[in-house]
Amino acid sequence: MNEVATIRPNVPVAAGEAEVLPHNIEAEQQLLGAILTNNDVYDRISSLVKAEHFYDPLHARIFERMAARIQKNALASPVTLKPFFEDDPGLKELGGPAYLVRLAGAAISAYAARDYAQMIYDLAVRRELISLGRDIVARAAKVEVDSEPKDQIIDAEQKLYKLGEQGVAERGFQSFLKAVTEAVNVANAAYQRDGGLAGISTGLIDLDKKLGGLHPSDLLILAGRPSMGKTSLATNIAFNIAKAYKRGRLPDGGEGTVEGGAVGFFSLEMSAEQLAARILSEASEVPSEQIRRGDMTEGEFRRFVEAAKSLESCPIYIDDTPALPISQVAARARRLKRTHGLDVLVIDYLQLLKGHSKDNRVQEVSEITQGLKAIAKELNIPVIALSQLSRQVESREDKRPQLSDLRESGSIEQDADVVMFVYRDEYYKEREKPGDHELDKMAAWQVIMEQCHGKAEVIIGKQRHGPIGTVELSFEGRFTRFGNLAKAWQGGGGGDY
Repeated sequence: MNEVATIRPNVPVAAGEAEVLPHNIEAEQQLLGAILTNNDVYDRISSLVKAEHFYDPLHARIFERMAARIQKNALASPVTLKPFFEDDPGLKELGGPAYLVRLAGAAISAYAARDYAQMIYDLAVRRELISLGRDIVARAAKVEVDSEPKDQIIDAEQKLYKLGEQGVAERGFQSFLKAVTEAVNVANAAYQRDGGLAGISTGLIDLDKKLGGLHPSDLLILAGRPSMGKTSLATNIAFNIAKAYKRGRLPDGGEGTVEGGAVGFFSLEMSAEQLAARILSEASEVPSEQIRRGDMTEGEFRRFVEAAKSLESCPIYIDDTPALPISQVAARARRLKRTHGLDVLVIDYLQLLKGHSKDNRVQEVSEITQGLKAIAKELNIPVIALSQLSRQVESREDKRPQLSDLRESGSIEQDADVVMFVYRDEYYKEREKPGDHELDKMAAWQVIMEQCHGKAEVIIGKQRHGPIGTVELSFEGRFTRFGNLAKAWQGGGGGDY
């Protein structure tokens, strides 16, 4: 055994622990030594191993500090790391900063670094599996009224999913250094796009400018009264994202989505066929009621079929199971991400989901919104949930919605990162049409109708990371399609870009 391996025996056992969990201290030492000797090694293993995968806490701290320096294009060597570990109690036990020099000196070869990294990762997953297995056994053996087997299965599935995706079942605390590094990486990704979006583009230019795209781990509420076009806007955004889907190499060296994304759509109100017909209506520019009736010309039918063919490969996955419990939504979303990939989740609509609290509706909605936010954070994706508005909007003179109009608004407003309202003035003005004999009123009404025809507003009532305000969009009712509204100074008409 080489010199460095004898410094720390390969059998550290926690107090009171009956058996030693799988680990390999020598592999950890060799990997750290290889990186200290040649910082380029880090780029080859960074997508596989993280600090939490190291068994020895000191090794985890050394790896984390090295990673932070290398990511800032600074040198990570025994000399540059020494100031950070002068007072480290774990390092003092091993002779102080001289341990870093011995790590670098005992590293055999950089070419085997990837093998050592794979071994460290595999052993970390084994330790997590053992821990998770013990936890499942302990909970199953304890018979309690408030811990049903069904809930235990969902909880176990959630932890197994995290373990499969991230190599850890439970995160716990993370250092501020790691959080800062991740924040810088997100800012860098936005900067590399020349001041573009940090999140996924909705395909609607003005909405993207206001939101900065759809951000991972955000819960976005899209609310409106019936007939305002909530579902239409959600399907438009879903279609735009899926249409732009591209895979490629990510900045961390891994493979993944580089543009657009795979979309999961929980349609609790409409069937999958009805939803598909809506998307096809938008893509083929054939009115949805004509598609429903089969009343199409030969040219329209050809466009419809061609649109269907071109959309076959679009990664939109629809689940139209009615009255789903929030726990099932989480389990199905996890499964979809594992099997086909998932970058954006849409729920149509929030009030049709079920929670555990059957007696208190406000409490149930609170449980649902908290569950949706938890899904967004766990899967690291934006979740768009549609929501109904209360009838009090109709009794006001100005029918533009506001936060207090959200049904069971307290929890929805509190848990959401973004709250948006869809509003079409044209819908209300159509219903104020005066009689044919009232010529003056009719003339004034026609002027107002011309001004609001084919226009919609998305009112951003809350945004945790940015400004609130109103975004104007074009709306083509025949195809239930929202688009970018061309401003007068731009010339031309509205529509997609």
